[in-house]
Amino acid sequence: MKPPEFSPAYFESTRTARLPDPIRLARYEKVPDLGPRLLFFSGGTALRDLSAHLIRYTHNSIHVITPFDSGGSSAQLRNAFHMPAVGDIRNRLMALADQGIHGNQEIFALYSYRLPKNAGRDSLVEEISRMARGKHRLVARIPDPMRKLIRNHLFSFLDSMPESFDLRGASIGNLILAAGYLNNRRLLDPVIYLFSMLVRVRGTVRPVVNKHRHLVAELDSGELRVGQHQFTGKQTEPISEEIRRVYLASNKKAPEPVEVQIRSKMRELIRSADLICYPMGSFYSSLVANLLPSGVGDAICGVRCPKIFVPNTYPDPELRGLDPTRQTEILLSYLKADDPEGIQNPQVLAAVLVDRKNGQYTAPVDGRKLNEMQVRVIDYRLVSQQSRPAVDAERLAQCLLSLT
Repeated sequence: MKPPEFSPAYFESTRTARLPDPIRLARYEKVPDLGPRLLFFSGGTALRDLSAHLIRYTHNSIHVITPFDSGGSSAQLRNAFHMPAVGDIRNRLMALADQGIHGNQEIFALYSYRLPKNAGRDSLVEEISRMARGKHRLVARIPDPMRKLIRNHLFSFLDSMPESFDLRGASIGNLILAAGYLNNRRLLDPVIYLFSMLVRVRGTVRPVVNKHRHLVAELDSGELRVGQHQFTGKQTEPISEEIRRVYLASNKKAPEPVEVQIRSKMRELIRSADLICYPMGSFYSSLVANLLPSGVGDAICGVRCPKIFVPNTYPDPELRGLDPTRQTEILLSYLKADDPEGIQNPQVLAAVLVDRKNGQYTAPVDGRKLNEMQVRVIDYRLVSQQSRPAVDAERLAQCLLSLT
């Protein structure tokens, strides 16, 4: 069957894209080191499977991660050390790691390991201590020099850990990254770079900002939910009303909006993209959270490449039933926040990628209204029999790669 064709005039190109494009995909798969720079604004686990498929075609994807997670193990680290969340960063680093490298499977097992939730503090401290001494089975089988590096970071964490720190359910990978952060003058980039080199991460992973900030959701009633875990519907009951806006605050007890600027390095990273994707996942806490720092929208506006939104194909508790058309309007409002009058819609968002037939959207995609917003609709088979109701990661990877 001949693949569908799509003429993306708004990509500032006269090329007609075939979805998927077998010739383009074969070229990328042959030399993934020279593959395109697909940039994703995300967080959480929604892109874990996609990342594993991407590294088959490109080793140059860029993952801008939200560091504002406030639940689980990340909350303990943030409260103890006043640091950005590292859980989503760890997750993406390991998803992009070359699993064929000797020792990476063992590192993945260690980084994914969580301490028991029902053990006493002394027992948990002793388990970490055995890891630091190299006596724990998960550490003993990791080859040097990675084993020595991990042991040093675990010793460092034990030295820095407050007496009140709750280790129950803690992610070992998060503890190791936290120790690296503390050892590198409270900077994440050096420890991310080091571990990326050691496990051969096939892409670039960076937090959107290196700041300790809190994500706040203001509901329609005016109620404030401070911390993303308070409104995602995962650790608490789902919200019962729509979110009016989300913003960043520096103080949880007095959550007033604060401005946070991206660094010039992040601006340059965004402007190096060959395609920008606003992917599926938790809409506010994973996607919009990355767009809140000042300068993100302006940097996106300054790069000439396809910019595509992929709505969830099944309900997201954060959205209270909002359909993809309304989601697009909300997304555009945050993308244009740096200059609402000066930035035009197509400069920050060119298309919405949907699966009209198989996606479980709350309402039909309104192509006419989206066209009025100068945003095109790409209708493509995103949901497979195996992935239903979620997006098929392989199909999405091939579609995005074909549009570069």
